[in-house]
Amino acid sequence: MFARSPVKLALLAAASTAMLLTAGCAGRGGGPRDTAFVARDVETLYAAAKERLDRGDTILAAALFDEVERQHPYSPWARRAQLMSAFSYYVAKDYNKAIQSAQRFLSIHPGNRDAPYAYYLIALCYYEQISDVDRDQKITQQALTALTEVVRRYPNTRYAADARIKIDLVNDHLAGKEMQIGRYYQRAGRWLAAATRFRTVVETYQTTSHTPEALFRLVESSLQLGMPEEALKYAAVLGANYPGSKWYEKAYRLMQKHAPGVAVK
Repeated sequence: MFARSPVKLALLAAASTAMLLTAGCAGRGGGPRDTAFVARDVETLYAAAKERLDRGDTILAAALFDEVERQHPYSPWARRAQLMSAFSYYVAKDYNKAIQSAQRFLSIHPGNRDAPYAYYLIALCYYEQISDVDRDQKITQQALTALTEVVRRYPNTRYAADARIKIDLVNDHLAGKEMQIGRYYQRAGRWLAAATRFRTVVETYQTTSHTPEALFRLVESSLQLGMPEEALKYAAVLGANYPGSKWYEKAYRLMQKHAPGVAVK
């Protein structure tokens, strides 16, 4: 899982603080009676949820924000509570409930001024669940889709700026998975299947850190498949774009050894 960046934490803090400040504060001090799920006026109930969130009791805070919406569905406070519920679940790392709360907010208030933050929060929930390349990457694809949606809908916001950074990291992660599978196929002698994976990296994730190695692996695979001219093509691309890399040096030596007649200059 990726670590939370200072940029993201700052954005979350700014967004949550803004919403809390606009909500006002009312009600009694903390205690068991303060958090019981009984009928209360909306300001008292919201204040109780806010207090729990401030104290770090995020799960109970989320439940109380949900109560605001349940008990006072037509109040302006309900709209704030929906998004604060999503944020509370996010902080508690209950990402599924956070996504559900944010999606509910968007379904009811699609044009609200806090909609960009709701989309961003959904993307963060997927992003936080990205696992290492040894595991299935379905959640990584979902993170990429959600982050791309933030950029598409709100390109000039601070959320989009952070999303673009994370998109680069996610693409690098996905390219790493393709490389892992390609190397496995190479070790198994399945050169055509390996080449397919490496071409995906070169064509789909060409701006990632894995591209130089992918080009070298394509040189290897092409030579093993008896296609020296194809190997030369990839070696030339590698030399043109990464002339000082170790992967170009390895490709050059490989071409000289196995296809000296067409070796890249």
